[in-house]
Amino acid sequence: MFPQVDTRVPGEVEEQVFAIYRKLFPKGHRGFVPQAFEWAESCFNGKIEGYQAIDARYHDFEHTLQGTLCLARLLAGRQAAQAVPVVDEQSFQLALLAILFHDTGYLKTTEDGEGTGAKYTPIHVGRSATFAKIFLSGKGYRDADIVAVQNMINCTGVATDLESIPFQSDLERSLGFALGTADLLGQMAARDYVDKLPVLYLEFAEAARFNSGKPVRFNFQSAEELMRNTPLFWENYVLPKINCEFEKLYRFLNDPYPDGDNQYIHRIEKNMIRLRDKLGQPARG
Repeated sequence: MFPQVDTRVPGEVEEQVFAIYRKLFPKGHRGFVPQAFEWAESCFNGKIEGYQAIDARYHDFEHTLQGTLCLARLLAGRQAAQAVPVVDEQSFQLALLAILFHDTGYLKTTEDGEGTGAKYTPIHVGRSATFAKIFLSGKGYRDADIVAVQNMINCTGVATDLESIPFQSDLERSLGFALGTADLLGQMAARDYVDKLPVLYLEFAEAARFNSGKPVRFNFQSAEELMRNTPLFWENYVLPKINCEFEKLYRFLNDPYPDGDNQYIHRIEKNMIRLRDKLGQPARG
């Protein structure tokens, strides 16, 4: 079983990710994980010139930390299963940067005084990729590494055609799929996921208001409608996505691998039961 981690506390997530990193790469760069978390916290806390602190209430820094912790655990399980191609230290670093920056597209510039970052929901993936490029270029990262980070970020787009992403290697592709998996599972397995769905609805509603006349994928009339559709989202979108398009990489979270319990899937299923009960919907047979 994974240790309990309070994802509201960045330091707890960082500690767990650092422990995984050190186990995978005993001789690796000790300063990388603290540096990556410091960069991400600076972005979300309004310490980057030209940008405000995050004001999207669902896609906040905790949301990013949930996905980050899940990704690190998945990659640790992948290595323990001796999957190939093997994740080397540099590739792990790039994947960690990608998950930490994957929702920076919700950040508003300092001159943007209208609404919250939720208005960027339809285009936040592209904005995140652009932000990552600007930020990492300023830190001296090579073009190929930045492209890798961008390709991984693009795997989190709900409507993204994964076949259209120009992955530079099979490993980069696998890491992108792992990131997409972790982004979905990390948030949906959270203990307060059901309670935060009304907040997610407010983000979707704001996106619809600011993008009137443009296609918005999730356009619900009420928080209750979103909540009633969430079990279907899990069954008809997420499960097919992680099983088919993302090639069942979530199995590397099974303990023990390959047939042990999957704590993330179990928690999500419990959340769906709780949600159906809250709404008075019949349990699935």
